[in-house]
Amino acid sequence: MTDSTSRPIKRALVSVYHKDGIEVLAEAFKKAGTAVVSTGSTAKKLQELGVDVTPVEKVTGFPESLDGRVKTLDPHVHAGILADMTNPEHVAQLKELGIEPFDMVVVNLYPFADTVRSGANEADTIEKIDIGGPSMVRGAAKNSATVAVITDKNDYALAAERVENGEGFTLAERRYLAAKAFAHTASYDATIIEWARTAWPKPDTLKDLQTEESAAAEKDTELFPQTYTRTWDKSTVLRYGENSHQEAALYLDPLSSGDFAHAELLHGKPMSYNNYVDADSAWRSCWDFAPRIAVAVVKHSNPCGLAIGDTVAEAHRKAHACDPMSAYGGVIAANATVSLEMAQAVKHIFTEVIVAPDYEPEALELLKTKKNLRILRVPTKPVLDQSIRQIDGGLLVQTTDRIDAPGDDPANWQLVSGEAADAATLKDLEFAWKAIRSVKSNAILIAHDEATVGVGMGQVNRVDSAKLAVERANTLADGANRTKGSVAASDAFFPFADGFQILADAGVTAVVQPGGSIRDEEVIEAAKKAGVTMYLTGTRHFFH
Repeated sequence: MTDSTSRPIKRALVSVYHKDGIEVLAEAFKKAGTAVVSTGSTAKKLQELGVDVTPVEKVTGFPESLDGRVKTLDPHVHAGILADMTNPEHVAQLKELGIEPFDMVVVNLYPFADTVRSGANEADTIEKIDIGGPSMVRGAAKNSATVAVITDKNDYALAAERVENGEGFTLAERRYLAAKAFAHTASYDATIIEWARTAWPKPDTLKDLQTEESAAAEKDTELFPQTYTRTWDKSTVLRYGENSHQEAALYLDPLSSGDFAHAELLHGKPMSYNNYVDADSAWRSCWDFAPRIAVAVVKHSNPCGLAIGDTVAEAHRKAHACDPMSAYGGVIAANATVSLEMAQAVKHIFTEVIVAPDYEPEALELLKTKKNLRILRVPTKPVLDQSIRQIDGGLLVQTTDRIDAPGDDPANWQLVSGEAADAATLKDLEFAWKAIRSVKSNAILIAHDEATVGVGMGQVNRVDSAKLAVERANTLADGANRTKGSVAASDAFFPFADGFQILADAGVTAVVQPGGSIRDEEVIEAAKKAGVTMYLTGTRHFFH
């Protein structure tokens, strides 16, 4: 393999926080007689493994200081890393300064993200912001002309082989390792940025100095920074993506834990790409109703049943009853502990995934008898504050659509037709309005007794969605007309009266919708003529 660009590894600098896997390098260093410079606990570990180590303070002539904050930040270290040994002037300068070059740098960084997730206080978190480590990594990566940099423990075995056989790495290999190293430090810094954005917001003393214009600009920058710097860590390579010919992986936010992406798989096969998409949608849907107990049944990212109940079993029964046919092969999410009674009902339904904050022991035992059911436990409610959608060459970023706009409060609704809803009807309208947030447009949802009874979604016009919602409400085996006396919600305005008329003709007695169409008066007149109560919210929940 040796070519003209290969450089044997005669001297290495090793400074790692995580020591796992370092044994293989230690063995190679001993066999090859590599000169090793190391720091603190790393030096101690290597010495325990039988490596002849030169402590870094012997190289720098300066003791480790400031509680370990300063130990490698010294020209004797960084000149040895940054000297391009293919440059005669660099070689001459090192000789003049009495500094030896490094051929390989092995570094991993302080566990900043782990420290944040642990709930550590600010002082302890700050101490895990690595300074010397990233400096060495970036220096070695910049000087990949002559230095190999190792930041991934999965590369230890390869590095050990190249140390032991005396070949070292080729230029192309060093460049590749350098690219990995730059990605490593970039991800590390992005994690710190994300933490600091929340932990260190702009103080009021600086806000007081702003003009109205600069305050508006600052708000925009806080929501949407000039450079969108985020990082996610690869967790799992999935079997395939949305379709079998697509490849996919799951990435995790390094600063979070306990959320849906970190769900604990209690039983069943590994999650697929589509499982994650549907289960996340169901998880968000049921939490829209907190603190009330709610259950969502989702298929293809759309709810085929949503309901509130006094118990989780009741909520599931009502949600499943909306569309039992579509629930086959779906995903179930509950925002409360799954009871044995609910598990007994789920046992007889083919379900891909069930997700909940917890399970009664007997319920979990029963659900585990379903071989192919994936059982997830997620202890925390959704907290995502932004949604991101990739387009070719860019990202679309927006704040998360939640039930928190002024128009989401029934007290702010405008009654434009019929009599004011009684308490029971108003409860159903409020439920329907919250539920419509989860339905992909054009969305029409029919509800009764705080449960969906018919959902029309994904159509390119609101008339077809209305027809679909009515059809699904009235095609159960018992032949019951579930639209009569029910209420309905529309995620956006009715552009014409025809979509509303389908609901009125089916027996819906009250409708809630955003309004805002140039034909609002036409729709309102149709509602008055049909004797249907209609409220306008002034807010929409359109979901593409």
